[in-house]
Amino acid sequence: MNNKPVYLTAEGLEKLKSELQHLITSERPRVAARIHDAKMDGDTTENAEYEDAKQEQSFLEGRIATLEAQLKNAQVIAHSNGDRVGIGSTVVIRGTDGEDRFTIVGSAEAAPREGRISNESPVGAALMGRRKGDKVTVLAPAGSIVYTVVSVG
Repeated sequence: MNNKPVYLTAEGLEKLKSELQHLITSERPRVAARIHDAKMDGDTTENAEYEDAKQEQSFLEGRIATLEAQLKNAQVIAHSNGDRVGIGSTVVIRGTDGEDRFTIVGSAEAAPREGRISNESPVGAALMGRRKGDKVTVLAPAGSIVYTVVSVG
């Protein structure tokens, strides 16, 4: 079993707990009923509904196991008001394409389209520990990109 810490904000921890609760109390019984109903149709060897329900169950149980492992290894990170970038920091960076604003979160909470990037992503990892005014180089598939840290909050 992986014992790697899962860094979460307090909000992220609550989201994972809520999702786990929903999957266990609502989705698991729904899928079990679906499997039961499909079995009632007779032979399961060529029953597409039964196979689909079993696949859904497999996915669901995998997600439940993942969430349980993440919660077991969760370390809640409080927002840091320091001047260095860390998990929970909101950072404004400037590159050749203008400015971007990100909140650095653990990988379990990452949602780049919502402005939350993982501390393990190329940009997040490059920003960790940096201060306002620092220049950082990010190795991207298209080549190196240089950013300047505009602010850390």
